[in-house]
Amino acid sequence: MNDTAKTKTAAETERMRGLPSHSTVGTNDLETASSFYDKLLSVFGIGRVLVQPGRAVYYGHRTLEFGVIKPFDGQPATVGNGGMVAFEACSRAQVEEVHAAALALGGQDEGAPGPRGENGADPYCAYFRDPEGNKFLVYRAGPDEL
Repeated sequence: MNDTAKTKTAAETERMRGLPSHSTVGTNDLETASSFYDKLLSVFGIGRVLVQPGRAVYYGHRTLEFGVIKPFDGQPATVGNGGMVAFEACSRAQVEEVHAAALALGGQDEGAPGPRGENGADPYCAYFRDPEGNKFLVYRAGPDEL
């Protein structure tokens, strides 16, 4: 494999791994919500990349990937029925760590960590809700990253 192919593969791997690009959830209490996400998302090794005081806090590795925002229209934030944000973990252990962190930070359990595929093979998933009721999935499909 030449160096260009190696670089492309690494870039593709980096793009495919990680949080969705610019997903957001609403909040009615930005200070409490951002405190929850500061701690929860640190498990993924990410932090704040943009803060709009009194309006929004955005998180990511190097660019904006996830945000918690107060609704632009000034109306109360509500939980979407059927809506869910999925975070990809780098290992099954990280799935368990994120789920445990969410519960320790005041989130609610929506499904303990474990295999969800046919015959319990793949993927390895856990579900939780943040303190305002937004639903999340954290999962690992395939082998753990090295």
